[in-house]
Amino acid sequence: MLRYAADRRTMLWCLAMPVVALSMYVAPAWIPYLCPLACYLALSAGVIAHNHNHCPTFRSRKLNEAMGMWLSLFYGYPTFVWIPTHNLNHHKFVNKAGDATITWRYSKKHNFLVAFLFPFVSTYWQQEPTKAFIDKARERNRPLYRQILTQYAVWGGTHAALLGLAMAMHGVAGGARVWALAFLVPALFSLWTIMFFNYIQHVHTDPWSEHDHSRSFTGRLINFFLFNNGLHAVHHETPGLHWSLLPQAHAKIEAAMDPALKPVSFFAWCFRSYVVAPFLPRFGTAQVGRAPYEPPAGVALDLRFGDDLQAVDSGVNVARV
Repeated sequence: MLRYAADRRTMLWCLAMPVVALSMYVAPAWIPYLCPLACYLALSAGVIAHNHNHCPTFRSRKLNEAMGMWLSLFYGYPTFVWIPTHNLNHHKFVNKAGDATITWRYSKKHNFLVAFLFPFVSTYWQQEPTKAFIDKARERNRPLYRQILTQYAVWGGTHAALLGLAMAMHGVAGGARVWALAFLVPALFSLWTIMFFNYIQHVHTDPWSEHDHSRSFTGRLINFFLFNNGLHAVHHETPGLHWSLLPQAHAKIEAAMDPALKPVSFFAWCFRSYVVAPFLPRFGTAQVGRAPYEPPAGVALDLRFGDDLQAVDSGVNVARV
């Protein structure tokens, strides 16, 4: 049923998500130990949803739809939103004007405050392409529109049932706490972290460049736990390529990338950027190549979202402009 054998690991992670979350229902005393693991698995759900919407996991269309709904329960939001905000918008503009998730909308600086607030800013601006996508699906692609409504219904209905179950087991206040720590907190962590990752993978990069448009984290550990999503540059250049094939593809372009855009350790890079750099600025990032807000001569800078999305299904990847 799987298109790639490597997704056996994807399925193992997907099965671990409810086991860890519901174990906290059974034994609330385990919450301090299991909630951090649930946060990681929720982040994994977001990463897997990203991979799934670029390169569907199963051969069966129905199973792919079910996969999207399953991941929505742990990621924190219906996963169809990846298509308009990421596949069809971010991958097209790659941090240039028109991208709903540009890193430089309100500030061209890079510091912890800007990075921390970016997910909230990004969430606000992603509403526009999401609404346009839903409107076009309603007008032009009724099966997709029904799929979107079903994802919302399954996501909202299942969490209402999970909250009710927790309250039945542990009382109103205790049940709300258990549900929040098993599902809500991990989902919020996932949503924030996914967008934070997007920020650091593009801040001070050169979207006009062939290979320096993204920052790639090359460490084996982060790429194992995040299904090779640290290798961001090659993903933008071959967005439909399965996540398991990214290391080989990255090796082919690595020598052409600016050394500043291929750090090994994610945590060491964050430490330098947000702890050391405020006191020793040379450890912070600097703009590589041409800035995204410096278009070629004669091209006007327009931050408005271009309503040219097509109402399409998962696995569609637009080319960079």
